[in-house]
Formats: sequence, C-alpha cells, structure tokens
Amino acid sequence: MLRISDNPAVDTAAKLVVAALVMFSFVFVVMVPLYNVLCDALGINGKTSGQAYTAAPAGIDETREITVQFIARNNDGMPWAFSPGDRVLRVHPGQAANTVFHAQNPLPRAMVAQAIPSISPSRAAAYFHKTECFCFNQQPLDGDSAADMPLQFIVDRDLPRDIKTITLSYTLFDVTDMASDAVAAR
Repeated sequence: MLRISDNPAVDTAAKLVVAALVMFSFVFVVMVPLYNVLCDALGINGKTSGQAYTAAPAGIDETREITVQFIARNNDGMPWAFSPGDRVLRVHPGQAANTVFHAQNPLPRAMVAQAIPSISPSRAAAYFHKTECFCFNQQPLDGDSAADMPLQFIVDRDLPRDIKTITLSYTLFDVTDMASDAVAAR
C-alpha cells in the first residue's frame, strides 16, 4: 500500500488531495470534450453546425408556416449593444430567409466578438440550416462603431410537423484577448 508519511492523518490527507486533483482534471480534460462530441453526434443541446449549409433545390412547402424567433444576449463582461434586426420571421419550410443582427462597440478601442448559437427546441437544430452567418467567424469591430451582421437560413422541409416555432438564440462573447492579431490589424 502507498504510504506518503508515517503519520496516518497526513497520509490520508495527501491521498484525498491527490484524488481531488485527479477528479477535477477528469472533469475538464475528459468530460467537456466528451459532452461536446456526444451533443454533436446525437444532435442534442440545440447546437447548430458551425459551417455554411449548401442548399439543394427541394421546393418550398407553402402548406405550412414556421415562426422563427431571434434572441440576442451578451455574455458577462461583453459591453457591446447586440440585437436582432427582426425579433420574429414567419417562413415556409424550404424557403431561404434573410435577417441581420446589429452590433455596436461603445468602447474607444477595437474589439473582437464571437457569437455562439443555440436552437430551441433542440430537435429542430438538425432542420435549421444557416447558409450565411456572422457566427461562422469572429467579428472585429473598431471602437465607437457599429455593424450589421447578416444571417441567411433555410428551415428544412423535413422539419417535424409538430414543431411550429423555432427560437434561435445567440450569445456574444468577447474574444479580443484570444484574437489580438485581428485587433492589431485593424
């Protein structure tokens, strides 16, 4: 048996500290990537693809209409004003739709943001296809400036008939420190 000290209390405390460090490391090194892989594989948690969808001509289903709601929020510490141009759009499955999100950097310095999307209900994520999205890339914005960021999407014709409303939510994160080269180039 492994002994660290002749004192049983010190030996037990050391073993508990090592066990806690192993468990803590396991959570961040193994569980987070495993969670992301499972969400991607199973299409759960409302995660959308981070790549542009190439539309194939399939026609528009004009027999039904889907309500698409847009929500924009900032992560803690993100000072930008961030909002959807349209709060709600009504689209037919198969129809290409366009909207914009507005961003304004009120600070006197350039910053870089990254938008992370989420879709509700989560099972609709597999049927919501973005053909162009500001979320595909980091968004640099000069100080005291604003930008309109485009979003083009198609709701798949195979969307289950019981889903009548889809909510697309974006959370905007400040990634300036991670993208300092993009800020320096501006």
